[in-house]
Amino acid sequence: MPEPIRPDRSVMEYDVVIVGAGPAGLSCAIRIKQLDAAKTVCILEKGSEVGAHLLSGAVFEPRALDELIPDWQSKDAPLKVQPTEDHFVFLTEKAAIHLPTPPQMHNAGNYIISLGELGRWLAKQAEELGVEIYPGFAASEVLYDSEGKAMGVATGDMGIGKHGEQTAQYQPGMELHAKTLVLGEGCHGSLTKTVINKFDLRRGKSPQTYGLGVKEVWQIDPAKHKQGYCMHTIGWPMDAQTYGGSWMYHMADNLVSIGFVTGLDYKNPYLSPFEEMQRFKTHPAIKAFLEGGKRISYGARALVEGGLQSMPKLTFPGGMLVGDSAGFLNVPKIKGNHAAMKSGMLAAESIVNGQDYEELFRKSWLYDELYKVRNIRPGFHYGLLFGLLHAGFQTIGGWRLPYTLAHKADHAQTGKAKNYTPINYPKPDGVLTFDRLSSVFLSNTNHEEDQPVHLKLRDPSIPVSVNLPEFAEPAQRYCPAGVYEIVEGADGHKKFQINAQNCVHCKTCDIKDPSQNIDWTTPQGGGGPNYGAM
Repeated sequence: MPEPIRPDRSVMEYDVVIVGAGPAGLSCAIRIKQLDAAKTVCILEKGSEVGAHLLSGAVFEPRALDELIPDWQSKDAPLKVQPTEDHFVFLTEKAAIHLPTPPQMHNAGNYIISLGELGRWLAKQAEELGVEIYPGFAASEVLYDSEGKAMGVATGDMGIGKHGEQTAQYQPGMELHAKTLVLGEGCHGSLTKTVINKFDLRRGKSPQTYGLGVKEVWQIDPAKHKQGYCMHTIGWPMDAQTYGGSWMYHMADNLVSIGFVTGLDYKNPYLSPFEEMQRFKTHPAIKAFLEGGKRISYGARALVEGGLQSMPKLTFPGGMLVGDSAGFLNVPKIKGNHAAMKSGMLAAESIVNGQDYEELFRKSWLYDELYKVRNIRPGFHYGLLFGLLHAGFQTIGGWRLPYTLAHKADHAQTGKAKNYTPINYPKPDGVLTFDRLSSVFLSNTNHEEDQPVHLKLRDPSIPVSVNLPEFAEPAQRYCPAGVYEIVEGADGHKKFQINAQNCVHCKTCDIKDPSQNIDWTTPQGGGGPNYGAM
């Protein structure tokens, strides 16, 4: 039995430990067992169950699934609803102007899905092959051997009180040692961030840029439901200098997935992505579908938008990155799940066959796909009109020209409050538009209240001394869950309050804080949202 790094913890040993039971981690595990059934594979998932923290639009392209499990239809995969219509619409405040749908956004042969349901189905396939999956166990740190090579992860200690004391329910974490560690935590993973920094994996790369997707599921009037209907919008409520857009997908059973993505490189510190989503629903073209319906689910998650030029080095001593942890998302296509799955499969082939993961990626269809669209998202840094024209040029062949546009870090794009006017968002009506707290309730978010706050401030004074006077403390607005508040005491003293129990694990605070003062870390146990069929 191997010795633990910390003597009070027990050890489990595997050939491969994967952090994150998303499409990337699950596909990696399945492919490993397909290639070498003798290899021992374990997946740790911080959600209370597989799928609890999975959130996506989502229209799913089955290309990677066809390769991984060719007989998925006979295995009753949850891919049932195919798109029947594609619409690309430019919104003004009152009008909706239909535009030609970009080729990348054509959805013939794809499926409107719940990513949580797909995750649970993939987990079943993995377990049937002998993969061990442990939901409710958050990997809290990467373990390294004496030579600095990753040798696994440790789960967090349970039963630690708010002030760091061990309670009566204290249980030390476990160590999971592995020959190979695979990080598939999703966008801006907490362990991935530490590994990228430790091994300088972004050297020579463009900074990663992100968006925040705010999603709702509605049950609408059957007379207004069009199963398979897909619509994407640009324009209002965003101004011409702010990147953003929406989706609306009509699923089965009169359910509609609707959401709005705001690029986190926005400049106005008074902007609220949550409020922009609520305002978007009041547009006549959107309101017409939702009136008479009922909102039944809510969630929010950051997504990677940087593309090929922002992907870090994919390997580090003892491990590798897959899925959104590495940035495998095709922004113009508005799809990342097929890319995440393919990256996990390539990582598995590298592990089993001893091939170079980076080289396998460069020779794959996934690299070609991402290379062709590498300049489309950064083109929108120059405004909506330029971005659209440049996207058209790239699509018709401009991608062949030997230039690659760069990104700037999102937090550095935030402007000073003195240069902007506060945005007067309308009050929620409780019918079509809602507040944050009622929304968080629908996300089924729960954290044990007596545990330490998992949102760490590097310097507790900065929110009030720097962010408030300089940026009007944007954490009050960029957080889609009402975690951060500036409260004023009876003596007039202002305090930065963190309502960590509201956190939906979107990671926006870790990305957008202009002072880079917030570290998102894993909470105890399987806390957070429980998205079910989102």
